[in-house]
Amino acid sequence: MSPAPPVRSDDPGSFPWSVFHERHPKLVQQVLDALPYGPAERAAVEDLLAESTTGLLRPLTDDGDDHELWLAWGRDVWGTPWGEAPFLWAESYFYRRLLAATGYFGSGAWRGVDPFAPYKDAELAGPAVDEELAALDGLRGLTAERRTEALLASALWGNRADLSFGLTATPVAGRPAGLVADDSRLLLAAPAAAGPARICLVADNAGRELLPDLVLVDHLLTEAPAAEVVVYVKPYPYYVSDATMADVLATFRRLRSSPEPEAGRIGLRLWQAMNTGRLAVRTHPFFCAPLPYREMPPDLRAGFAGAALTILKGDLNYRRLVGDQLWPAITPFAEVAGHFPSPVAALRTLKSDVVVGLDPQVVADLDAYGTPWRTSGTHALIQVHGLA
Repeated sequence: MSPAPPVRSDDPGSFPWSVFHERHPKLVQQVLDALPYGPAERAAVEDLLAESTTGLLRPLTDDGDDHELWLAWGRDVWGTPWGEAPFLWAESYFYRRLLAATGYFGSGAWRGVDPFAPYKDAELAGPAVDEELAALDGLRGLTAERRTEALLASALWGNRADLSFGLTATPVAGRPAGLVADDSRLLLAAPAAAGPARICLVADNAGRELLPDLVLVDHLLTEAPAAEVVVYVKPYPYYVSDATMADVLATFRRLRSSPEPEAGRIGLRLWQAMNTGRLAVRTHPFFCAPLPYREMPPDLRAGFAGAALTILKGDLNYRRLVGDQLWPAITPFAEVAGHFPSPVAALRTLKSDVVVGLDPQVVADLDAYGTPWRTSGTHALIQVHGLA
């Protein structure tokens, strides 16, 4: 397999360029409006925005627990313009620096305060979630197979509920949303074929995406023969809406406090599953690393090894799985995902340029519309490797 060049953000007008020059300025303003940060925090955030668009990458100056890790991860990019670093690296570092700028890693009163919490909380408390919780009662009338299909679809399309993406997303005109790759039959058969086994799910966003993810987890524990489910979350707030342990607990509370009968039952079952150890929530510093999963450390690799299946949710996990590189879209998924230490399934709505494993005719048809189908969030994929 020939190497593909990494995606970079130094091409004006490209999607990665727009992230730094259009999305991040809107994000910074939202962060500064959401919480009453003082002059020092506000100045640090604004300085970061200026540096990330016109300056050079410089090492961390805070005392976060991951300080030494970042020094090592950045040894090849310090002193270079942000746009010349790999996009995955620079975008990840922006969010790490944003936390530092708001005092998240400091010794003051802002230590540990999630700058994205106001948006996460508002989304989870919103009327759209009320409707989704009410819809859970309708699942009880479906067959087990149809229920699995519905929950899988909900988890897949729930990935559109991404707060950072909503800052700049535009709809694609002229073509309905749909799957550009669909290995769902393999995925639907996987739990039954594996028998009682461990299934891992690497979460992406909190709120309206994490909710259907956890409902799917409940289904795997109660109606599919999973002996154990491990949900992996970020160790600290990341990429605006990425899920942390605090977000898992908030979702549990939302389910348990719902007046809708099925939502309450699901919340209680998930709570009890954690009590008994059938459901575990774990994290690792590498989930906030600016690196592909191919470079995961041995202890995390060992955690995935032996799982009957690992489900990777969302765009960032996909980029890290296949490599945030300019692959031809027809590159076989197995060639770039085969390094993962367990059978793996990617559930992703497309929000960045990277995509592999597509049929040439599908690519030709999508390109013919002349719209940004790779980055609009209106198309999705289910891709699987390692399942017979």
